[in-house]
Formats: sequence, structure tokens, C-alpha cells
Amino acid sequence: MDVIQAEWEPLSHWELDQRLDRAVEEMIEADLVAQVQEQAAVLTQASQQENSTPSHQAQTATPQVSESRKPVKESALQRAHATEVMEANPTVQYVTNFLQSSNTSYSKNRLSGRARLSLSHTVLLSLTLLSRRISYRSVSSSFHLEKGNIHRIFFSFCDQVIAQKDRVIQWPTGQEVLRHLLPFSSWLSRNEGLEERGLPQVLGVLGDTRIPIRLPAGKPDSESDAPEAKRPKNEAHPDSWLNLELVCNDKGRFIYCHISKGSEKDTGSTLAERIRQNPEMLPPGTCLIARVGYPLTEQILTPFSAGRNPQENLYNKSVRSHLSRFNQAVADLKERFQKLRYLDMGNYERAKAVVLTACVLHNVFLDMGDVTKGLIDRSIPEDLEEVNEDAAGVKMRETVVNLLYSTLEAAPQ
Repeated sequence: MDVIQAEWEPLSHWELDQRLDRAVEEMIEADLVAQVQEQAAVLTQASQQENSTPSHQAQTATPQVSESRKPVKESALQRAHATEVMEANPTVQYVTNFLQSSNTSYSKNRLSGRARLSLSHTVLLSLTLLSRRISYRSVSSSFHLEKGNIHRIFFSFCDQVIAQKDRVIQWPTGQEVLRHLLPFSSWLSRNEGLEERGLPQVLGVLGDTRIPIRLPAGKPDSESDAPEAKRPKNEAHPDSWLNLELVCNDKGRFIYCHISKGSEKDTGSTLAERIRQNPEMLPPGTCLIARVGYPLTEQILTPFSAGRNPQENLYNKSVRSHLSRFNQAVADLKERFQKLRYLDMGNYERAKAVVLTACVLHNVFLDMGDVTKGLIDRSIPEDLEEVNEDAAGVKMRETVVNLLYSTLEAAPQ
């Protein structure tokens, strides 16, 4: 029944894009095969003409020279082309230097198969796969490698980048916290009196986004048959995406990253528990901003689902300015690494590795000064239900509401 249903149900736009990409790739591959066959026919004809010469020495020596020189010439051209691309692409050079400086044993961890790429070639190949929505088949024709080798090279690169996660995605501590604090409201940037009366400063913005992936084989399983029967047909299966939870600072840099399956309902509980166990993560007078649906605590402030009075509306306006910064950071991430728009992978661990690699490289590129601006997707619905409001969080939010409104009332007309 699942097979029959998959045949007659209309394709989603992601699946349609993938099938169109594959159709185009097959057409290109057919053209390349035809060109190779034509070249082979020309070489065969030339070889037959050379074999027809009367000299026995020419019959034996000439073909050996031509066959031995051709691969050497092609590899030299490939190396020259890759060197030219690297010199023209400072991003590839920067990432190459980053991995070399952070992991001197990288060259010792090359693949033992036929595909032996240098570090710079590996970076170029992997960034090509991450930055564009293309398949291994397309890249294989450009780099003259088999798809299986490209798969191993790419995930070897991901492992090397992920190994630097704790060094690149760091929660600020000490004096670094002070450099990234923002006023709760932009129009109160010079009013330090409110901070002394209890108005917190913002260290970062907490939020999440979905990364679509291919539904793993065998879904839905026996444990999810009952929920699947009740799910509307136009609603995607929860395991067809990954939850990417992030905290970004004032520069759009990620200081926290957590990835989970779509069926796992976390929504900030892991980070909230970590903050409770390590209160030094948010010094007194600081907080995080999160959207509705995240737990409201003394350290994580969320907006009201619907402003019921001018005080709450003023508070929500200040919070939305911070949330827009998070939305822009996510848009920049997906614009730079367009592979995250849809991962054609049914394996959770591999998909997670790709997403985490992109998040680490996002910070690396910001350190480089390479900024990419994406278009914010405003069509994604948000969870407007308030959950997990503890007493301390409610009290802190009311304090902020009253302080903001008191300043507005005291302002000269």
C-alpha cells in the first residue's frame, strides 16, 4: 500500500526539484558519454593508421609513447586548473589554512583508495557540494572521480570540520560576554538607569529552523502507525526534517548548536537545563530572547502570543527586533550552504554531520569577513502556544514590561 500510495500521490516541490536535477544530470552524462565515444573512435582510427607504417619500431614505440603521455598531460592540466581556482577563490584558501592550522595530521588521514586528493582539492570539492544543490554525479564529472569516492571524501571533510566545533562554536565567557551584550530595546541604548533597576541586557537569541531530509526507509514504522493514521495528508512526516536549534549573538555568529530529529520535541529544554546547571553562562543582568513556544524562564524571555494592552505590545516590539536578527542569521546560513534547503539523505547521522559542518563553517566565514545575506522566509508558521512558564520567568517578564512602559510614559512629548 505504501508503494502504491507513493506512485499516485503528487510529488512535493523538493522531490520534484530532485527529480528534475537527476533528469538534467542524466542528459549531461549522456552527452559526455557520446563525446568520449567519439574521441575514442578518432583515437582508434589514428592508432590503426600508425600501425600501418612499414617500420616495426614505429609500430611498437609510437603507441606506447602516446598512451603514456596522455594521462600525465591531463593530470597536469587538472592540477593547474585547481591551482588557478584556489588562487581565485580566497574562501577555499582560508578554509584550507584553517584546517591545516587546527589539524596537522590531516594529510595522514587521506583515503587509502584511488581517490587521493590534496587538502585544497578536498576543500574545493566539499564546498562545492555544500554551497550548491547538486549531486555527487554532477561533481564526479568535474573532478573526474567516482561517486563512491566523492561520498567518502566529502564526509571525511565533514568529520575534520566537526572536530573543530568546540573551538569555533563557543559560548562566551568573562570579558567576551560584555563585548556582545545588546540593550533590550534599541531606543534605550543610552539609558543605563533602567539596567540598574532590573532591565536585562541581551546576550543572544535562541531559535530553531527545519532542515528537510529524505524520509528514512521503513517510515512510518509499527510504533508510529497510529499517529500516522491521524495525521493530515498534507502534513509532512516529522522524521522528514531535522530540528536545528541555535543561539546567535549580536554579529549573527552561532554560540550554541543542537540538532535533533523532527520527531523529538526538545524546544530549548536541553539548553534551559544546561543553564540551570551552569548559571555562570548567563551572568546577572543578562538574558536570552526566544520566540513563543520556548520555555519562559528568568534567563530566557519570550514574547506574548498576542499583545493584550499597550504595555505588552511595546514589550513584543522590542523582542521582535532581536528575533529578526536570528531569522537573518538562519537565512544567511541557508543562502551560503544551499544544500541545507533539502538533504537527499535518509541517514540521520550523515544528515546531522552535514548540518553541523555548515554551522561550523558559518562562523569560520564570519571570522574571514565573508558575509552572505539571505532572504528571510516569512512563510514558515510559528508555534504561538505559550508553554512551560515558570514563576520566576513570568515575574521577570512583567518587570521588563513595566520598566519599558514607564520609560515611555516619562519621555517628553
